[in-house]
Amino acid sequence: MNYEAMAHFAQTWGMIYFMLIFAGAVTYIFWPSNRKKFEDAANSPFNEELD
Repeated sequence: MNYEAMAHFAQTWGMIYFMLIFAGAVTYIFWPSNRKKFEDAANSPFNEELD
């Protein structure tokens, strides 16, 4: 296998790999059961008691 063939393979399958990772992350973020967890994390700086 020469460099050009290996680079083409890495670019093609690497793009597919990262697209799958991105789709999984977006699915995780917008999954309905995760909404409360992310809302709590977003509001946590405002829940601190001031001294």
